[in-house]
Amino acid sequence: MRPWQKLLLTLLAMLIASFAAGRLWRLAFDTPLPSYLAGMAGGLAAIPVWELLRWINKK
Repeated sequence: MRPWQKLLLTLLAMLIASFAAGRLWRLAFDTPLPSYLAGMAGGLAAIPVWELLRWINKK
């Protein structure tokens, strides 16, 4: 897998995780999710996705 494909998939996972965290936060607390928490959710989602893609690339 090319590096730009890994990057694209990782960015997509980050956006989906941030969006999902924002929706869940809004449902739970009825206020917008602070941006630093959305960024943290996206960043934490990116780590396993990047490692999974790296592991798939080795096989």
